[in-house]
Amino acid sequence: MIASETPLDRVPAPGQAAGGGASAASAVALRPLIAVIDYGMGNRRSVEKALERVGARALVSADHERLRAADGLVLPGVGAFPAAMRAIGELGLDQLLRERVDAGVPLFGACLGMQLLFERSEEHGGAPGLGLLAGEVRRLRAPGMKLPHIGWSEVRWRGSSPLQEGLPDPAFLYHVHTFVAAPRDDTIVLASAEYGERFPAVVASGEVFGAQSHPEKSSAHGLALLGNFTSICAARSAKAALR
Repeated sequence: MIASETPLDRVPAPGQAAGGGASAASAVALRPLIAVIDYGMGNRRSVEKALERVGARALVSADHERLRAADGLVLPGVGAFPAAMRAIGELGLDQLLRERVDAGVPLFGACLGMQLLFERSEEHGGAPGLGLLAGEVRRLRAPGMKLPHIGWSEVRWRGSSPLQEGLPDPAFLYHVHTFVAAPRDDTIVLASAEYGERFPAVVASGEVFGAQSHPEKSSAHGLALLGNFTSICAARSAKAALR
C-alpha cells in the first residue's frame, strides 16, 4: 500500500556531498538547519529523527535565538488545542513564530501543529490560535464512526506545491485526530482525505505548510513530505546566501 520510492535523493544525507565534485561545505549548505519547536507537547524527538533521516540538520528547542538561526521550523503537536496555545504563549513562541513567518522562514505544522496555525479552535470551549492561516478548527463530522480518527488515510492532491513533489496520488499518511481545519480560503487546501467527511489533509499558503497527519509515523510518504519541506528550506537558505 505504501510506495517504497521517495524523492529523498534530492537532499544529501548527513555528511554526504551533493555530487561528485561538491565539497563537504557545499553539502552542509544543502542540509538546512530545521528546528522542531519544543513547547512540551508532540513527538518532538521522533520528528527530529525523521528530519535527520531525510537530510536536514535538526534540533529540538524553545530557545528564541536558536530558533531564529534555523532555516525552517516545524511545529509538532499531540493533545488539546487550548493547552498547546497556553504553553506556546507562556514561552513567547507565538510572537516568535509570527516574526519568523513574516521574515519568510518556512514553517510546517504537523497534526495539532497544523491546527494551531489557524485563527481559532472550538475544542474545549474554544481558544485563539496563531492566526497564520485564516479559518477555524472544528470537530470532525463523522456520525456513527469512532473518534478520534486513528489510522492510514488516502490523501488526494488537489493543488500544486513543491511540498508534494514526487508523491503519488493518492498518498497514504497516518492520522490521529478528532478535530479538523476549516480554512476560510479553500485554495490553501493542497490535499484532502476522508473520514465521515472530506477534510483538509495538507495545506500550503506562502511559506506556511501543514499536514493533519503525523509524517514522522507515515512511512515512505511521510518521509517524502518532510524531505520536500527540507528541500524548500534548503532552497530558501541558498537563495538567502546569495543576497
